[in-house]
Amino acid sequence: MVQITVDIGGRPGYDCSGFCEYCYFKGVARNDTENPPEAFGCRYCLPFTKGCSFCKDSIREAYTGFKPLKEVAFETLTQLQQVSGEISKITISGGGDPSCYPEFVDLIELLASTESPLHIGYTSGKGFDDPDIAKFLISSGMREISFTIFSSNPELRRAYMHDLHPEESLETYRRLAGEIDMYAAILLLPGVNDGQDLLDTIRWLEACKTKGIILMRFANSVKQGLILNNAPLILGHHVHTLDEFKAIVKMAKEHTKVRISATPVFDPDFNTPFAIAAMPEILATFPEVTSCATLITGTIAAPYMREILHQIGFNGNVIGVDKEIADLITIEDLTSIDSSILTNTIIIPQNALVHDREVNAALGGDGERIVLRGPARLTVDGETAMGMTKEEVLEVERQGFLELINLINRYGDDPETFD
Repeated sequence: MVQITVDIGGRPGYDCSGFCEYCYFKGVARNDTENPPEAFGCRYCLPFTKGCSFCKDSIREAYTGFKPLKEVAFETLTQLQQVSGEISKITISGGGDPSCYPEFVDLIELLASTESPLHIGYTSGKGFDDPDIAKFLISSGMREISFTIFSSNPELRRAYMHDLHPEESLETYRRLAGEIDMYAAILLLPGVNDGQDLLDTIRWLEACKTKGIILMRFANSVKQGLILNNAPLILGHHVHTLDEFKAIVKMAKEHTKVRISATPVFDPDFNTPFAIAAMPEILATFPEVTSCATLITGTIAAPYMREILHQIGFNGNVIGVDKEIADLITIEDLTSIDSSILTNTIIIPQNALVHDREVNAALGGDGERIVLRGPARLTVDGETAMGMTKEEVLEVERQGFLELINLINRYGDDPETFD
């Protein structure tokens, strides 16, 4: 079974009927040829070149606009010609909102001709101004959509999503949800849609026969992930603490039978992230940790990793830098670490946004230490877990930690050296 992604391009905010108040990409510098933003560096960069298409452009969704349908059609045909076997799904994606794509109907008709199941990876629905589009999508083979709801209250969508026709957007969602798999995303803006309005929205979504609800925590600072020189998104607006957010997720779960997950924490059904921390039967299957290393991660992952690794005999450091999400760690986070607590072997997140040369300069101790990138995934976030079974999620964690343990044992130091 093969999956195909159809990239329609587009720019967040510019090709989705305007920025939502809480949009992660608000304030991001774009297409400034005189003063282009500096690349972060990443694992895809060449050894002696800081900056690649991912850490210069993709991380900023730096498209020039929607791609013409002719270009999208050519790219899709090229992919189809390379496929052997049945296509399990075709996912429409891009920096802009598919519902706002100028040739949206023609695009769907084109993809429908493949007779493959169609998915929309994300839409705000702000481009759906006629609910009759739902019937067209269903008849064209649309099977799944991730739809940002924010609220079932049209006035809140109008005020915070800048939806010009929220009643029509919500009606389109309702008609779709009765026929296909609809996943509703709700970014929780403290004091706006996180109290009674959240409960009202959840009840409305349940009545619509929603497949799953994803709750998303509002971020407003660099340490929460706004690394594109765009913090704050809303000046002075409160952000839920992790404990507050987790309590809201639990409350939401208690009020519905619909599948609930959340990001950055947590999934009430699967107990993720890091569900294996409470599963000794899985921890018992791991090999003995025979070497020592320093593991660098984000503040959310750090306590979970310490608990898991110390249960299986790990004798090294787990350092949580002042960045909640490990994949959004930048060089500034690493240069702030006290070098006196580092072992000779250091493992950073595989997807940290840092160039290897700069990492070695910051942490390598003039060649005294070795710096490695760890596994791609040690757990699964709420958005990803929504489409997985618990067994699949546990297997991701098991494989990730097994890879990490093997990395420590192969390249790590003698534990007695750092007792």
